[in-house]
Amino acid sequence: MAETDIYAALKTYFGFTKFKGLQEEVIKSVLRGDNTFVIMPTGGGKSLCYQLPALIEEGTAIVVSPLIALMKNQVDALRALSSEDGIAHVLNSSLNKTEVKRVKEDISNGVTKLLYVAPESLTKEEYVDFLQSQTVSFVAIDEAHCISEWGHDFRPEYRNLRTIIKRIGDNIPIIGLTATATPKVQEDILKNLGIQEANTFKASFNRPNLYYEIRPKTKNVDSDIIRFVKQHEGKSGIIYCLSRKRVEELAQILQVNSIKAVPYHAGLDAKTRVKHQDMFLMEDADVVVATIAFGMGIDKPDVRFVVHNDIPKSIESYYQETGRAGRDGGEGHCLAYYSYKDIEKLEKFMSGKPVAEQEIGHALLQEVVAFAETSISRRKFILHYFGEEFDNETGEGGDMDDNMRHPKKKHEAKDEALKLLSVVSKTNEQYKSKEVVNVLVGKVNAMIKSHRTDTQDFFGTGSNHDAPFWMALLRQLLVAGYLKKDIETYGVVKLTKRGRDFISSPVSFMMTEDHSFKDANDDSIIVAEKGGAVADENLYKLLKAERKKVADKLNLPPFVIFQDPSLEDMALKYPINIEELSNVHGVGEGKAKKYGSSFLSLIQEYVEENDVMRPDDFVVKSTGSNSGLKLYIIQNVDRKLPLTDIASAKGLEMPEFIKEMEAIVYSGTKLNIDYWIDDLLDEDQQEEIHEYFLEAETDKIEVAMEEFDGDYDLEELRLYRIKFISEVAN
Repeated sequence: MAETDIYAALKTYFGFTKFKGLQEEVIKSVLRGDNTFVIMPTGGGKSLCYQLPALIEEGTAIVVSPLIALMKNQVDALRALSSEDGIAHVLNSSLNKTEVKRVKEDISNGVTKLLYVAPESLTKEEYVDFLQSQTVSFVAIDEAHCISEWGHDFRPEYRNLRTIIKRIGDNIPIIGLTATATPKVQEDILKNLGIQEANTFKASFNRPNLYYEIRPKTKNVDSDIIRFVKQHEGKSGIIYCLSRKRVEELAQILQVNSIKAVPYHAGLDAKTRVKHQDMFLMEDADVVVATIAFGMGIDKPDVRFVVHNDIPKSIESYYQETGRAGRDGGEGHCLAYYSYKDIEKLEKFMSGKPVAEQEIGHALLQEVVAFAETSISRRKFILHYFGEEFDNETGEGGDMDDNMRHPKKKHEAKDEALKLLSVVSKTNEQYKSKEVVNVLVGKVNAMIKSHRTDTQDFFGTGSNHDAPFWMALLRQLLVAGYLKKDIETYGVVKLTKRGRDFISSPVSFMMTEDHSFKDANDDSIIVAEKGGAVADENLYKLLKAERKKVADKLNLPPFVIFQDPSLEDMALKYPINIEELSNVHGVGEGKAKKYGSSFLSLIQEYVEENDVMRPDDFVVKSTGSNSGLKLYIIQNVDRKLPLTDIASAKGLEMPEFIKEMEAIVYSGTKLNIDYWIDDLLDEDQQEEIHEYFLEAETDKIEVAMEEFDGDYDLEELRLYRIKFISEVAN
């Protein structure tokens, strides 16, 4: 086909005058009848690569896609281009007999150019038989990464596609398309479809307009998200959560805080989902809080931010989800909250799965951990993962991430790098990263034992540093190209030519310190949140001094007045009246009235003097979803019911129940649990613990445990602390 004709068709059907990126070359490959493999990031215009050839060529093109919603969107868009409704059809289980008959007629009459099918539909005999008798121009397999178990969205039914296509007809050209594919997944796709010789087109995965940022996930994550959304007032954004429950909860919290947000997950009925999706597209809602079910095929070009409340399971998922921001080339802020606890949670989820699946899942998760904790350029890290080189100096968007904007200190690690690369070489390049690190720090496991590595002289030579240090260095050597991960035995670390050269003549290697998120989130309520740069440091110091003054006057420990997290929150929200103060983390109405006045006048004065832009309406209102439980606890403690009974009535383990009571007393409400304490501890014991808390610098339980050195267990001390705070502070 002449070049001019392609351009004429592009203009006629889609109204465009020129192609984007690799589109033209891909379309020519398809029109020549060659097998074609396209790796193009979301928003790169993948769908046009098969839509245009299908409209030009004789016969019907079959498009295999895993998502019904996506098919529907595309069919609607194609129908809008043509006077014939039958130009595009969906064939899946949702159709009744009459509709199936209509689809078949349109195909037979040559009206239908594109037939969208789910892979399951292609296994039905009647459809295969029917398609055998029709002219099929080519088969396009969208979301081709579903073939690979190393892809982030593996679907077993995709595995049989090759055999099905063969049944429909010999020599039907295949075009595979994916938006994410690591070298491993690419190899898998080509192998599985039997198209190793395919013309491969790979677009750059770099999205220079996206800004990547990772923050530690603390207990104040709700207010942090609200604050972030309010900074982007009136702009569209998506917030991803792992569980449906969290989607509902967060959407509610945002609504209560006057943000136009809607939830979206697979548990909602179809009508509600469509309604919420449309509200987002029509800008009646600014934010969608969703599980990953959302966004496939949503073509909204002006999404300005994507927030991950929970860290995704793989870099691909992260790339795909963040890729929904800034498709129009405008700003796109990608913020993810990360805590190691979430990783442990994801690992737990995997435990019931087959071993092979677990291994893959763990390997993919470790990459996510590496990405979150890395201190090198996040863009460079992502692109390296997808097999693409990137230079921060010359590459587009080189400074668009938190690590580049706020660089961490670097130090010379030439000797350490040499040590690590030599261990990889001396162990015959047969270990994965974790084992390499174990060899360095001298930690024995079954694998190391079986290779007798623990008897070698280099075993444990790196014990002067801890495992996270070596892990960070190994990751940086990977990205810098001294090491690579083997494709066949994924995860085994091999030396590259560059790495071998380094061993024979070492040169300088500057290493940056990784972030440690281990301590960013503790389970007890009573921890100071390390929120990084969220609070106003100067105000925080002033508030601390004020607290000390009030505490001395009343002859009480400072933590009784307000805890550190509460002060941090004040330095974040600048409350200037009782209502605002009672919404600060861990304060509540009782406490605000009792101790608040001097703090409020200090903040008021500070705001005026320093011209602080106060987020006026920045009071994180809670949804009260938990208030039923609080009320239940307060009422039943008043009735002096055994605490164990109250806990089990609500299905809570004792530690969780104590945590709920702590939340109640720390926000200024009294709980009289004397009846329970008196049974637990005698008078002298109570007096001893009481004295301790009166004199103590901090109310941290770990410190108290250390002090009493095993005289009391954790539960006893936590319960007495509740009594103490209730009596002394409230």
